[in-house]
Amino acid sequence: MGKQYKYLKEKDIEFIKEQKLFYIASCSSKEVNLSPKGYDTIRVLDEKTIVFANYPGSGNRTFRDAEADGEFTLVFNAFEGPAQILRIFCKAEIVKYPSKEFDEIHTLFNIKAGLIRDIFKFNIYAVESSCGASVPIMEYKEDRNALIDWVENMHKNNKLEDYKKKRHNPPNLTDL
Repeated sequence: MGKQYKYLKEKDIEFIKEQKLFYIASCSSKEVNLSPKGYDTIRVLDEKTIVFANYPGSGNRTFRDAEADGEFTLVFNAFEGPAQILRIFCKAEIVKYPSKEFDEIHTLFNIKAGLIRDIFKFNIYAVESSCGASVPIMEYKEDRNALIDWVENMHKNNKLEDYKKKRHNPPNLTDL
């Protein structure tokens, strides 16, 4: 059965490093957001801190919920090997650009300067590990390059910064 504790253990950190996919769930005063994330965009700084480099995309509810001091849950689950689910309960800080902290964290990722939209620092207050026995076994084939290709093309055509500015605050579902 599941176990809850206050910080990441070394085995949790190793598990996170192995995963090709994770989920960010967040909520502030709006609808609950759940977003799958891929690419090499997450780093564990220590047992209480994780950072995430966010590429531009369709919406940015993660930013909205972090700005509103919302609640976050990061979920990692094993698709290969032994079954496991790891939930990380946290608060998020937006690491502002330009800043020294942004530059320092950005160096942890193999991402060209200017291509990411935001960096989030997740401050962990609880970790939960559970069996994950119902998660199917699936084989990783490769990353999809469509988003990175699109971002690089937007950057090359000097359109990315305007796009990032326009998309910082997504519409409310009730406004659609």
